[in-house]
Amino acid sequence: MRIARVIGETIATIKNKRVHGSKLLILRQTDHTGEAIGKPYVAVDLVDAGVGDLVLTGHGSAARQTYLTKGCPVDAVIAAVIDHLEVDGEVVFRQF
Repeated sequence: MRIARVIGETIATIKNKRVHGSKLLILRQTDHTGEAIGKPYVAVDLVDAGVGDLVLTGHGSAARQTYLTKGCPVDAVIAAVIDHLEVDGEVVFRQF
């Protein structure tokens, strides 16, 4: 799993029928403190995340093992919204 921040939304009216009705969000991978690294990418949202949320994502074959994406041509899914991160005993991110 990777940590990423939701930086936007995208709409695709024509897509695989198995992901029809799914929200597609634009993410950017972050380090453990929430600082952006890497390039933006699109993921299928399984947990109703929103712009600005820090999330956990699954990639590759793991992204195709959920109830919604089983056997679908997807490469990334949002599996959780992060409430807080604690690294080496220090809270480095807190949602609220």
